[in-house]
Amino acid sequence: MIKSNILNKVRGFDIGKELSVEETLIKQSQWGNDDAFEKLIDRYEGYLYKMAFLYVKNEQDAMDIYQETVLKAYLNITKLKDRKAFKTWITKILVNNVYTKNNQAKKVQENHIKLDTKEFNHIDIEEKIDLYDAIDILEEKYRTPIILQYFYDLTTKQISEITNFNENTIKTNIRRGKKKIYEILKEEKDV
Repeated sequence: MIKSNILNKVRGFDIGKELSVEETLIKQSQWGNDDAFEKLIDRYEGYLYKMAFLYVKNEQDAMDIYQETVLKAYLNITKLKDRKAFKTWITKILVNNVYTKNNQAKKVQENHIKLDTKEFNHIDIEEKIDLYDAIDILEEKYRTPIILQYFYDLTTKQISEITNFNENTIKTNIRRGKKKIYEILKEEKDV
């Protein structure tokens, strides 16, 4: 019995502690199981691609960022200490890849927004485009927390972990970013 308990602890499975499917996949991935890693990434594929697309507004660049994120996650999965923070960890990798790509490009990319016109009426489309354009105009320190909070429902704590800013800074940047969006939209409406 003692040998069994020790063996289970060495493997990372404490007696009496059930691991979620995701935690199990992460643990197996950390032990080198490529199939487990693939299943884990399949759970986040849509989320990661959409997140990348929100930043770069280009399908090919979004796919490049997604693939680079998956590769870096694969190479560094053993460094993940808190299995419950996988989503935050992989999102941070993605955001860093976006920053790297933007720094390498050193130019403003033309933004394309694809909207399904069947879902929205003409007024809604224009309002959404104006909102997305206003968000794109924001400085990065305002844009990132707004996208993470309002498009992906992340908490200020999760955003703080992703961006390496404290929670109060995140709250301030969200508040200031919303104010700037309001000013941009008001200015465009007045024109």
